[in-house]
Amino acid sequence: MTDISEFEEIRPYLDEELPQVIENLVADPIFHKVEQSVFPDMPMDAFAAKARTCKTKLDFQKAFCYPFLHNVIDRTTDGIQMDLTHLCAADVPCTYVSNHRDIVLDSGFLDIMMIDHERDTVEIAIGDNLLIYPWISWFVRINKSFIVQRQLSMRKMLESSIRLSRYMHYCINEKKQSIWIAQREGRAKDSDDRTQESVLKMCSMGGEGDVLDRLIQLNIVPLTVSYEYDPCDYLKAKEFQQKRDVPDFKKSPKDDLVNMNTGFLGYKGRILYRLSLPLNACLSQIDRSLPKSAIYQTIATMIDRDIHSNYELYPGNYVALDLLEGTEKFSDKYTSEEKDRFISYIQGQLAKIDLKNKDEAFLRIKLFQMYANPLKNYLATL
Repeated sequence: MTDISEFEEIRPYLDEELPQVIENLVADPIFHKVEQSVFPDMPMDAFAAKARTCKTKLDFQKAFCYPFLHNVIDRTTDGIQMDLTHLCAADVPCTYVSNHRDIVLDSGFLDIMMIDHERDTVEIAIGDNLLIYPWISWFVRINKSFIVQRQLSMRKMLESSIRLSRYMHYCINEKKQSIWIAQREGRAKDSDDRTQESVLKMCSMGGEGDVLDRLIQLNIVPLTVSYEYDPCDYLKAKEFQQKRDVPDFKKSPKDDLVNMNTGFLGYKGRILYRLSLPLNACLSQIDRSLPKSAIYQTIATMIDRDIHSNYELYPGNYVALDLLEGTEKFSDKYTSEEKDRFISYIQGQLAKIDLKNKDEAFLRIKLFQMYANPLKNYLATL
């Protein structure tokens, strides 16, 4: 059995730790303001009383996160669905490797649908760059998040990556707990979803056997998240121009909070989650004599193929590629009303971008690319 004391800094809280953490949370003055914003009809005293009745992390999620996220779905989407064709049996834990659009909602909506289908929620990998206030760290660890430490020296980073991988293997193989991790560090700002081999290298640092044995032990399931509209698209386009104009530009913690808030409040249209088959059957066919770099590259290609081929394509994706290439190749995939709606949407998002030297032509192309790239990647799988 694994000694879990090595995971003290990064693991979600144990259920027996919740009473003290909840007291920390409800005593935090910054969290008071957040709570009143998120639950305006629930005074802090009522929140605290309800939180104190939660005996497990799942109790807390069902009491607070589930209704909040369902409200987000009702107010900001035209519906969310999950294709359950390849859903693993309830007693088979999986590592869901997903494309990444929204800082919080990609994994949050997955949890909602798991509860709706009477499944346990997943543990979620979250970068420590987002934990800018103590209450955020407390809150996400109550919500079954484990921490990816990014702001470390090279030597410490290696140690942290090994520990993170060992924790993931412990989750799957001993706790029997499914987990979610993005296919790359950070969101794919241009929606060109590509698995970083460094993520696979980290995953293979824990476990037993060779590289393939260790990845097979994680039972990797590619997951495709398809949003009709990305409310953060204009913020991502803005960042592209900022990085173009100032090569060493880096987002601030405040920028991450703006992205999270925009993701929660912004219109998303239709959303579909689609699972692929577990990769284990394919992984077992890979030549184990290949160099590790070739193995990682092969597996990354497998995950990308599944994510790209399972993307749900909406009229805007076809309109964007036609506008980007100056053709009407896909005009049978959308009506004139749908085309006008998409163009009007892009104009509205452009208008939200506040930059002194705003390069509207550049920004428009970046927005078109965000919606065209999933289609281009899908077509490449054919």
